[in-house]
Amino acid sequence: MSSKRSPKKDALQSILIFADGASSGNPGPSGYGVIIATPSGEVTELGRGFPQATNNQMELEGVIEALRFLRETTGPIAIYTDSVYVIRGITQWIWAWRNRGWKTADGKDVQNAEQWRALFALVVERKSRFQNEGELTWHWVKGHQGIPGNERVDEIAVHFSKRSRVELYQGPLLKYPVALFDLPENTDLPERDPLSKVKEKKAAYSYLSFVNGALQRHATWKECEARVKGRPGAKFKKAESPEHELQIIEQWGLPHERLPPRI
Repeated sequence: MSSKRSPKKDALQSILIFADGASSGNPGPSGYGVIIATPSGEVTELGRGFPQATNNQMELEGVIEALRFLRETTGPIAIYTDSVYVIRGITQWIWAWRNRGWKTADGKDVQNAEQWRALFALVVERKSRFQNEGELTWHWVKGHQGIPGNERVDEIAVHFSKRSRVELYQGPLLKYPVALFDLPENTDLPERDPLSKVKEKKAAYSYLSFVNGALQRHATWKECEARVKGRPGAKFKKAESPEHELQIIEQWGLPHERLPPRI
């Protein structure tokens, strides 16, 4: 879906996009931020807040809205994001998801499938409409490392997640206060843990919730979620073993005898 070249050369010859998402609570109050810079020297900032969303949803939403904004604009695009999830998803995982009917390898529904469908449709549409002039390249930048474009979209996303005022810029690149082309030399994805293929996700022994002074144990996440969702100050966590349960309630400052019996 994309090829890798020199990041700085890509940026200078392409429409440049920076996108980021933020979520307080994950899920919780959220927002995304976007910067779009064209080779003609115009910069547009975008952003929006949501009352309840996850960080991954906002990372996706930022890229989706940027591509929607550029739907009628020809030219190659270089997308910069600190989300490994977004880049691996759109360049690697999405083909298998589609072939399985938007299911994961273990038969579960793909998370954020609606947004993945929207992003994939925009990428395919762009390639079909503009052919060689519709190429996308994906660049990973490490977050909070002083990369000006990434820092600015993070700032926008956080402001929208907090519903605080932020002025969005639209105007010439020459007057834009952010050094967008101060880019890292290497924008490859970080290497995966070589043991990741053999590591197995630990199954839940139980789920613990603490709401209004009452501690409860749940057999499924669905039961736990139903108890804590929308409850201010609620605590919850997955336990992987009996020992882990005790560690959790100690972290919460509760005595061991508060733990209800396992059913």
